[in-house]
Amino acid sequence: MGEIIRIGMADLNIAQSPSVLTTLGLGSCVGIVIYDPIKKIGGMTHAMLPYAEEMRDHSNKAKFVDTGVVEVIEKLRNIGALQSKLVAKIAGGAQMFAYNQLNDALKVGARNIIAAKEVLEKLKIPIIAEDTGGSFGRTIEFYTDTGILLIKAIGTGIKEI
Repeated sequence: MGEIIRIGMADLNIAQSPSVLTTLGLGSCVGIVIYDPIKKIGGMTHAMLPYAEEMRDHSNKAKFVDTGVVEVIEKLRNIGALQSKLVAKIAGGAQMFAYNQLNDALKVGARNIIAAKEVLEKLKIPIIAEDTGGSFGRTIEFYTDTGILLIKAIGTGIKEI
């Protein structure tokens, strides 16, 4: 196993095989992995909110699904990834709190999942696996050598997608 690269909240990074990208504590946030399986290079973003234009301060591209995905793709292309070969895996987007009258603005997890699917579809990057929704947090580890995304969730164990 190569280097372990930790990605914080509202953060993103890329790695080459055999490095591992990991992020902790995906609640309503969504972890989006974009991978070139031929070159074995991948990137991950830990996005908190769906769209940058919805916020006044959108200087941190990694904070938002739409700008985070574009930034990861740009970084991957800079080290030789071909956009036509890229695939994606997504995890997170949980509904962490129960509300009696849940208004749409509070459904951040669901909105993050929708944004991820919309942005990736627009960029013609297929989502080949996902583990989203629910009401529990996740920690994810992406293995650039195999393309496996390991998902660890309290109460649901470990799964590979």
